[in-house]
Amino acid sequence: MVVAASVVVAVGTVTGMMTALDDGRSADEAKPRVTSSPHVDQLPVVPSPSATHPSSSAPAKRSTPIPTPSPSRTQRKRPAAQVSTSLYRHPDSQVLDWVRSHPGDPRTSVIESRIADQPAAVWFADFTPSTVTSRVRAVTSGAGAQGRVPVVVAYAIPDRDCGGASEGGAPDLAAYDGWVDRFAAGLGSGEVVVILEPDSIAQADCLSEGGRADRFASLARAGRVLKAADPKARVYFDAGHSGWNAAATQASLLKQAGAASAASSDGIFSNVSNFHTTPDEIAYDRRVLAALGGPASLGAVIDTSRNGNGAPADGDWCDPSGRKIGRAPSLSTGEARIDAYLWVKLPGESDGCKGSPGTFTPSYAYELASS
Repeated sequence: MVVAASVVVAVGTVTGMMTALDDGRSADEAKPRVTSSPHVDQLPVVPSPSATHPSSSAPAKRSTPIPTPSPSRTQRKRPAAQVSTSLYRHPDSQVLDWVRSHPGDPRTSVIESRIADQPAAVWFADFTPSTVTSRVRAVTSGAGAQGRVPVVVAYAIPDRDCGGASEGGAPDLAAYDGWVDRFAAGLGSGEVVVILEPDSIAQADCLSEGGRADRFASLARAGRVLKAADPKARVYFDAGHSGWNAAATQASLLKQAGAASAASSDGIFSNVSNFHTTPDEIAYDRRVLAALGGPASLGAVIDTSRNGNGAPADGDWCDPSGRKIGRAPSLSTGEARIDAYLWVKLPGESDGCKGSPGTFTPSYAYELASS
């Protein structure tokens, strides 16, 4: 089985992504914890073709630490990444906390300019129905006040990650449906991109046939609820990535989950938390969309946060060395049927090998930003 795209801690902290977690604060005080979302250089990087993940279990974790850079290396002036004028960067994040707390660290200027200053997705990975509406609203209203578009990730499906490292979510589908209703109530009436349940479709093979049918029905319902709550919301469904399921296989699964219906879906997302190159993902997503059918308006969004050097040849997925941040987040790609490049997984937040899962790891962030 190909390793799932996303890793979260059992309590709901999503690895490598901005998270909006309920930590016991009141609904009005709760605000999303965002992890950094970087950009590449001024011009998009066109990386070399990526390797395909093996279908075996995940490779052993790497524990080799990244050496702390010397001041002479970090003081070299790197071109500042061009910040999107459209996508929203939430002001509360682990990387921003680190930057503010380490003004004298030789890595700070690189991490700040190429990661902390960039827009990224906000993940809602904990099952807290009582506060999810206000926490989603805090993100969407903040973005609306700036005239920007937020990216939010709904990640609470039952049996998430097939009981793996990202296990958690709602206790059952009835509870999940109620959570989605409350999530949708926070969307407001402005533009918003919703990444609906990473791995929920590509990694559904651990469920029984009946379990898959029930999950897919719930996902189709979620898409309808989200789009009905905010007609300007754009909802994207899980397509895995180019090294996982064949395009026709993935399209068949997506169709069962309602992704071909304009009432539920605006298309698909791929490469979340993974490393496959943008050209590989563009080609793969177009094949999936062609096999999926549905309205011609359906498009794809690609997570480019860590794919600047493509996937490692050995299939390592846990904070692999030698990776690099990818193309800048943008809602304008210039590519047919590719709606956006997004930073869904946040560079610098660990998968669990170079730091605790979901925590900002400055040595890893610096490696990604300075490669």
